[in-house]
Amino acid sequence: MEKPSLTKDSLSYLAGFLGNVGVTEKIPPEFDSKGFCSDFFRSIIKINRIERGRISSSLSVKACLANKYGGLHGGSFASVAETMATDCARTVLGDDDDKDVFLGELSISYLSAAPIDSDLIVEASVVKSGRNLTVILVEFKLKNSGKLSCLSRATFYNMPLAKL
Repeated sequence: MEKPSLTKDSLSYLAGFLGNVGVTEKIPPEFDSKGFCSDFFRSIIKINRIERGRISSSLSVKACLANKYGGLHGGSFASVAETMATDCARTVLGDDDDKDVFLGELSISYLSAAPIDSDLIVEASVVKSGRNLTVILVEFKLKNSGKLSCLSRATFYNMPLAKL
């Protein structure tokens, strides 16, 4: 198989494309701080109910969270899922400094679009919590129809790991 060659034109095209999508822009200092993304996604989630092993919340899909097709962006789904799963794991593990969690896996199934201006019910629940790991299921449902939009499963490793 012949290796494609990079030409001056193809490099110029690539540089122009990356510039158009904003890759070459510097991140403003107010957005370049530790925890900014986590704080941002926590700010758009409205908590409805918290109990041991379960969190229910609401999320309104705004244009800043959407993709070019007018639906909630997959990265937004993933960020909210990770935030909700972490908080849900904390409801059973507590906030002990000696028992930290490490996200080992986050799987996501995108089932249907969540259009701009729609409201979602996001529910996180513990599937399994043991000595070494905790598994959380996060469901995104359209509030008006109850239609499942996205499913996510997060596996956390409880740190420190038990001695073998």
